[in-house]
Amino acid sequence: MRPNDRSYLDSHEWAKLEDNLVTIGITDFAVEQLGELVYLDLPEVGQTLTAGEALGEVESVKAVSDINSPVSGEVVEVHSDLADNLEALQRDPLHEGWLVKVKVSCADSLDGLKDAAAYEEIVAAES
Repeated sequence: MRPNDRSYLDSHEWAKLEDNLVTIGITDFAVEQLGELVYLDLPEVGQTLTAGEALGEVESVKAVSDINSPVSGEVVEVHSDLADNLEALQRDPLHEGWLVKVKVSCADSLDGLKDAAAYEEIVAAES
């Protein structure tokens, strides 16, 4: 079971809200489906993200996939070390492999996302 302290998108991104800051990453299922990661493109600090739109992309030996933003807001921190250390993302995408932190304007910004149980159903259906 994935952590209950975050919300999930059908496209396999996760979002963890703490105060008005949302940490965003991709799930372990996404990493498993992609296989060996070879490239990561992330936004810059100060960039504005729109919920449901691509914030960057991840490339593996199998495919290139967009990383969708689960929330709208301003990027305030980027885990820039990941681009040179994809092993951290590969090994621990739900914690050590976080991608960006976004300042959101409203606390209900995660409304409409899936909880861990609902996300598990998506993973089960796609497995």
